[in-house]
Amino acid sequence: MPIYEFRCLKCDECFEMLVMDPEETVEARCPKCKSEDFERIMSAASYTVGSGSNSPGAATRTRTCASGSCTTYDIPGPA
Repeated sequence: MPIYEFRCLKCDECFEMLVMDPEETVEARCPKCKSEDFERIMSAASYTVGSGSNSPGAATRTRTCASGSCTTYDIPGPA
């Protein structure tokens, strides 16, 4: 049962939706403005690498691209 994240293209609100059955048709609307015009966005993952507070975390870089802004995540670990 994945939880998907979306961004409203009208008001820029981000919201989550629990999908119980991928075959099920649901009427989805932005909880803020009730628009049906939204896009699915990549969810941030919760993870732990190593142990203790000195463990390296993910590095992010955000830049402007053709679709608005793009973020690259460099996650430590084997390539």
